[in-house]
Amino acid sequence: MAVDLDVEELLIMGDSDLIIRQAQGEWETRDINLIPYRQHVKDLSKWFKSVEFRYIPQFHNELADALATLAAILPYPGNVHIDPLEIQIQERHGYCNAVEIEPDVQPWYNDIKRYTVT
Repeated sequence: MAVDLDVEELLIMGDSDLIIRQAQGEWETRDINLIPYRQHVKDLSKWFKSVEFRYIPQFHNELADALATLAAILPYPGNVHIDPLEIQIQERHGYCNAVEIEPDVQPWYNDIKRYTVT
């Protein structure tokens, strides 16, 4: 997809130190089943001005997990242009940014009870 979009600089992040180091060429790929994949990565890398592989420890990988989930949910539209995805990383968790409201004197099920009682 990056080749089709004429991307020039590519940053690839992964949570497997072994795979990242093999893709960078720092470590040898010995598994006979993985050697064709390593060669394919080398061939694809030639399409880009620069390719960087970066190891991200799993506990720092929330963004990748969220993007993978998003990619699994959304269908790839084929030849349709995809606008860049802008991501803002907040300093605090979303629940910390919630607006505080005055506690309601009614119990939490009050509204439900109003609609279910006949």
